[in-house]
Amino acid sequence: MKTARNVLIVLAIAAAVALIPAGGFAAGLLLWVLGIAFWGIFAWFGARMYREHRMSLLALGDRMRALLYVSIGVAVLTVSATRRLWDTPAGVLAWFVLIGGASYGVFAVWQYSRRY
Repeated sequence: MKTARNVLIVLAIAAAVALIPAGGFAAGLLLWVLGIAFWGIFAWFGARMYREHRMSLLALGDRMRALLYVSIGVAVLTVSATRRLWDTPAGVLAWFVLIGGASYGVFAVWQYSRRY
């Protein structure tokens, strides 16, 4: 019964988007608002983690801390440019190289922080 109700809700939303004038615009606006909320929560989480682990970050040393910050910056810029990068095959390759490099940088800092 619960599944049937959920299916009806999804069908009603799909019908509203398809049949109501400007329904597609409203759906796009809703997705945009949800995306902004997601990235806002993600930024809040990052700020919270920074505040809680500030001493650990300062204990890393300048070189490792710079690697961490650059890796995070590269990942953020790459994710923000995903739509443009995925328009060409070279862009797709560049996207994977940049995300892989950023991931490796964060992993290297994490490994360094676990050493005694």
